[in-house]
Amino acid sequence: ALATAAQDAPQVFRSGIAAVSLNVTVVDSQQRFVTDLQQGDFSVLEDGAKQELTYFSKTNLPIALSLLIDTSASMEERLTIAQDAAVGFAQRVRPQDLAQVVDFDSRVQVTQGFTSDRSALEKAIRGATSGGSTSLYNAVYIALKELAKIKASSSEDVRRQAIVVLSDGEDTTSLVSFEEVMDLAKRSETSIYTIGLQPREQTALKGFREAEFVLRQFAQETGGRSFFVQKAEELTGVYGTIADELSSQYT
Repeated sequence: ALATAAQDAPQVFRSGIAAVSLNVTVVDSQQRFVTDLQQGDFSVLEDGAKQELTYFSKTNLPIALSLLIDTSASMEERLTIAQDAAVGFAQRVRPQDLAQVVDFDSRVQVTQGFTSDRSALEKAIRGATSGGSTSLYNAVYIALKELAKIKASSSEDVRRQAIVVLSDGEDTTSLVSFEEVMDLAKRSETSIYTIGLQPREQTALKGFREAEFVLRQFAQETGGRSFFVQKAEELTGVYGTIADELSSQYT
C-alpha cells in the first residue's frame, strides 16, 4: 500500500531564473550624460533574443563602493596629490551610499570599513603611507569579497556595486592570479573603474604596459571604464568623471 501511495503521489518540479543586473550609462555625441530616458527606450538582447525587463530605475540607487589606492614605493612622490584627488571623490559619497578604503602595496589593508561618513573616509585616505611593492590582484580580490558581504535585506535595499582602483605599476607580489580575480569579478556584478598613473621613470614603462593591459581588462569585462594619465594632477578630473558616471546610470 505504501508503494502504491508513493507511485500515485504527484511529482513536483521546481525551476528558477536568475535576474541579471545591468548598469547602463548613456551619452550623446558630445559625451554628455543622457538622464531622462524611460524603460521603453531600452531593449536587452541575449544571443539575439529579446529579454524581459523586470526592473527599471533611473533614480540614483545607493552604491556600495570600494576605493583602492596603490601605496607602493613608486607612488611616494605623488601620493599626496593622489590622496587629494581621492578625497574629492569620497566627498561625493551620499548618506545612502557605503564606501570603504583599501590601501595596497606588498600588503592589502582595509583602512576604513564600509561607511557613509565622509570624514572617516578622508581620514583613511590621508593616513596612507607609501612603501613596498604592488599586490594589485590581491587588493581587487579582497575588495570583491568585501562587497559580496553587502547583502540587500529587501528590494528597497538593492545597491549598485563598484570598485575604483588607482595603480601606477604591474602586479609583483599577489598570491592570487589575474585569471582568478577576473573570474570572480565577472561573477560579482561589480563594475570596476581603473585608473593607471604612468610612472615617471622610463625603466618602469615596460612593466606599466602589463599593468595597462590588466587595468583595461578589469574595466572592459565588468562594465566599468579605464583611464590612463601621465600626471598626478590629472587625477582630480578622472575621479570627477567616474563620480559623474556613477550618479548618471540606469539600472
